[in-house]
Amino acid sequence: MPSVSTTATRRFAPRWFLLALPAAAALLATPAEAYVGPGAGIALLSSVGVVLVTLLLAVVSILAWPFRALWRLLTLKKTARPWARRFISVGLDGQDPRITERLMAAGKLPNLSKLAELGCYHKIRTTYPSMTPVAWSSWSTGVNPGKHNIFDFLDRDRKTYLPVLSSAEIGSVDKFLRLGKWKIPLAKPEIRLLRKSRPFWSILGDYRIWSTVLRVPITFPPDRFYGAELSAMSVPDLLGTQGTFLLFTTRRSDARFKEGGQRMELEGGPDRFSTVIRGPENAFREGDPPLEIPLGIELDRKAGRALVRIDGEEHALVPRQLTGWISLTFKAAPTVKVKGITRLMVTELGEHFSLYMSPINLDPESPAMPIAHPGYYSTYMAKKVGPFSTLGLAEDTWALNEKVTDDATFLRQSYDIDAERQEMFFAALDKLDRGSLACVFDGTDRIQHMFWRYTEEGHPAGEGRDTTAHRNAIEEAYIHNDKLVGKVMSKLRKDDVLMVLSDHGFTSFRRGVNLNGWLLANGYLALKPGCSGSTEWLRDVDWSKTRAYAQGLTGIFLNIAGREGEGIVEPGAEAAALRRELIAKLSGLRDEERGEVGINRAYDSHEVYDGPYLVNAPDLIVGYNHGYRVSWDCATGVISGPLFEDNVKAWSGDHCVDPEIVPGVFFCNHAIDKRDPALIDVAPTVLRLFGIDAPAHMDGKPLFDKPPATLVGARERAKGREERAA
Repeated sequence: MPSVSTTATRRFAPRWFLLALPAAAALLATPAEAYVGPGAGIALLSSVGVVLVTLLLAVVSILAWPFRALWRLLTLKKTARPWARRFISVGLDGQDPRITERLMAAGKLPNLSKLAELGCYHKIRTTYPSMTPVAWSSWSTGVNPGKHNIFDFLDRDRKTYLPVLSSAEIGSVDKFLRLGKWKIPLAKPEIRLLRKSRPFWSILGDYRIWSTVLRVPITFPPDRFYGAELSAMSVPDLLGTQGTFLLFTTRRSDARFKEGGQRMELEGGPDRFSTVIRGPENAFREGDPPLEIPLGIELDRKAGRALVRIDGEEHALVPRQLTGWISLTFKAAPTVKVKGITRLMVTELGEHFSLYMSPINLDPESPAMPIAHPGYYSTYMAKKVGPFSTLGLAEDTWALNEKVTDDATFLRQSYDIDAERQEMFFAALDKLDRGSLACVFDGTDRIQHMFWRYTEEGHPAGEGRDTTAHRNAIEEAYIHNDKLVGKVMSKLRKDDVLMVLSDHGFTSFRRGVNLNGWLLANGYLALKPGCSGSTEWLRDVDWSKTRAYAQGLTGIFLNIAGREGEGIVEPGAEAAALRRELIAKLSGLRDEERGEVGINRAYDSHEVYDGPYLVNAPDLIVGYNHGYRVSWDCATGVISGPLFEDNVKAWSGDHCVDPEIVPGVFFCNHAIDKRDPALIDVAPTVLRLFGIDAPAHMDGKPLFDKPPATLVGARERAKGREERAA
């Protein structure tokens, strides 16, 4: 069983933040578990709530259908004449223009080249900062972050200065009816999406235009609209964490994993072991003991295999081969079960034995938390395409960083997840007669994060590694995407609009910058007497003497009086002057050891954002140069250590840099009228395609000034066919 500190760590650490910051999983060995949650027990309580609510809603829906149909008929909003019948968006997370253009020129991306010739290709402006949750939120809502409230993977608790989830608020259950050793919850946990402003699919739904939204970031918990949705980023695993792998091993070690894993030492042997898989806490029992499933292991060393028994079912495993999805059922109380799915792999079978278990995903057939709209949609999709990953960011970067798995295994996971998503996407596309379909494929992003070290000479993360084995991993991912685009194009109709785009580009991450160390050295941040700054999450900071602090991947916050719990900087003129002072000093900050600029520019959030949620934004956004990013220590609130240091982790590429240097890609099967497209332009464009005027609050502008001639011709031909048929 993992130590208490490791368990607390994983409740704190939101996976999508630590996916960008693998080192941060070593943090928070403290009792401050209320910081992010949701904790293990929440999955169990949610599973009961999801089942009951889904059944209740199904009954109510059937009974209310005639009344709802009449109400819709009476209140249906009218649209102008639509320009398109179907809008299809293929998101290729992190696909970079420089790599794309190089491979297109080499003839290696024939389908994207054809799409560009048929319609257009442009670079597309990303957001400030150039981060997945921020960018896709602006793409879906058509507004800047000051209006949708997502500024980073994390926000901060203004009272405690501890980080909190930026995209979802997950509550707890405090009231129970106690019957002996049993507890009956008197409420279900509240899960609230913190993204503000409505995405385009919700607005389309007002006009009864259907949308299917598959694994688009910042959709947990799912939106409620006329359509179907599978959630993505920040969906937890069954333990209530953002993704914790397990390693059952005979190797003895006092060291804990630094990144997102639990080590379970096997007792007994030499060839037979009996242990348990520990699942979520049983919130129905006093003391909240963890639920358990028996795990038996029998080794056949001569045959080179292991026979693994899980709750009575046998699985034959050979080393270094991932299994398919394996179902796990934890029994909590009479009639109460919580289900998950996982994958196994024997990582060594010799003098020592080790068994890797992937994070236990929520079972899409019976999810323990709300991951779909309508609630049964994940069950429907699982029945149609088979079990699939539900974890917000499912590719296990932590196990690779900890060298529990290897490059080949990570690639296998990434492509398997991509295959699942493609099946879901094409199943949805085949059923879509009119409306929109959006799906994000994130393998490109994950593979670039972990394999950039193989693409450039002298990368610190590549030292001591075989740089030839996977040198082409990124290029192969782009070619894989091109084949996907070709398949989509083969299914287009004359009156379809297809957009293929990425949320940002990519670059190298060779050196880390400790912003809090710089703020300390320059007198903007102070430490408590006797503290060294080596404690995580800024716990060594003396807030009564601190004017600025860094938190998240690109943000610097001022310690504003009346806003932060112990703020000392007066809002207004004093804060504005401090912002200008910091911008002047940080912009162009040099790494003297390497003779390079580490920070291109710091941006004043008051100049790049506007809207009602500006108060929640970082005061400054730091735009790092190619090769630089916030250091692992700074990202986890450690202040001590060097200002600049080499990044030696497998996580060797990144995009949390100056947004000006990492635009995304944009392809469309129709030429657009705007020469400089931005992500915020997509949402109003989709509305215009369906004859709807964009709401006045949207910042983006439609990419089409008038219907493309090809769409007009297709529409007139379709109208003629309908008239002849009539």
